Amino acid sequence: MTRTIDLETATELIEASQAKAEAIGVPSVITVANSDGNLIAQHRMDGAWLASVNISKNKAYTAAALQTPTHELAEASEPGEPLYGLQTTDDERIVIFGGGFPLEHQGEIVGTIGSSGGQVDEDMEIAQAGVETFDELFG
Repeated sequence: MTRTIDLETATELIEASQAKAEAIGVPSVITVANSDGNLIAQHRMDGAWLASVNISKNKAYTAAALQTPTHELAEASEPGEPLYGLQTTDDERIVIFGGGFPLEHQGEIVGTIGSSGGQVDEDMEIAQAGVETFDELFG
């Protein structure tokens, strides 16, 4: 039986990510999705860009669809590389820059998290706060 993240857990991950976003001064949109990339919860902080709503959701989707952190897709998607053009596939929902992470429990991806609103390294830091909270809860 596949385990998934419930709304209560998603909310805890979003709260941890929001705390990190506030600490570094980056209004963000944080999304938690299930292992199929379908939305469980999303939160848009005051001042976060409207565009970040879809970007955050698509980062979470990409982490589920390709079962990998989104930043690991960047180099392989450059011109001349084997995944060049990847971001134009799947109705252009694939994101090839950082901020999306799978959430694993006992070797199985049970959900994902995505953050958008800052520079790529900031988005990764914010989403990583949610990953760390997930690991603390289910480690």
